[in-house]
Amino acid sequence: MSGGRTLVLRGRCVVPGRAEGPALVTRMHISGWGGIDSRTGTIVETRHELRGISFAGKVLVFPGAKGSSGWSNAFHLTRSLGVAPAALLFNEMTTKIALGAVVTRAPAMTDFDRDPLDCIASGDWVSVDAERGIVEIRKPPSAAGDESP
Repeated sequence: MSGGRTLVLRGRCVVPGRAEGPALVTRMHISGWGGIDSRTGTIVETRHELRGISFAGKVLVFPGAKGSSGWSNAFHLTRSLGVAPAALLFNEMTTKIALGAVVTRAPAMTDFDRDPLDCIASGDWVSVDAERGIVEIRKPPSAAGDESP
């Protein structure tokens, strides 16, 4: 994605690894048990702003997990079925999200120097290097205000 603006966030590694992909962002917490369809990676929670949208292969940016400890089982199934997120970026560290991130085996980060929910929009191209604690966000030219008339 050339011509756009690149932002860099720094954070803490939860699960090491590198991944990149389009961002899928929500300001709503995600419920693993009953909130996602583990067979498709689709959010199915009633009244969730991303209902009907799949996070498969995307960098999922969200505040954190809600619900029961079923979060880890639901996200473990997404990995085994090949529909897991490419990476997880979240603000609130809890035991359920930590376990969910570990069983998903996708690079995961938290404790950022800036709120990723304020910096990343759905559709931005995001590169995650969790081992180094770096997230690069490439804004498309139209979002960055760099598009030629």
